[in-house]
Amino acid sequence: QVQLVESGGGLVQAGGSLRLSCAASGSIFIMGWYRQAPGKQRELVAEIKSTGRTNYEDSVKGRFTISRDNAKNTVSLQMNSLKPEDTAVYYCTAVVNGLRSWGQGTQVTVSS
Repeated sequence: QVQLVESGGGLVQAGGSLRLSCAASGSIFIMGWYRQAPGKQRELVAEIKSTGRTNYEDSVKGRFTISRDNAKNTVSLQMNSLKPEDTAVYYCTAVVNGLRSWGQGTQVTVSS
């Protein structure tokens, strides 16, 4: 199983920015970020394939940017124009050979 180590997150005011980073223990085909708010299901935020192809959840398009460094096996999520509804625990995720692994999660809190 792939080990994922996340960094970043924290508390920010609405309109502010945060950057999340995640390092994987090996080469990954698909890397991405999910989030889970209290009382809600975990949902995809953004993902990126090793080819560079990206996919974003509609509410973050134009505000969040996902990127990866294949040489370093890292993925980052730049979050701009943050809104209180972005508050959640953000999880790094990776898919290798059809198996999905998860990071421990990092809290992002956006105050109004």
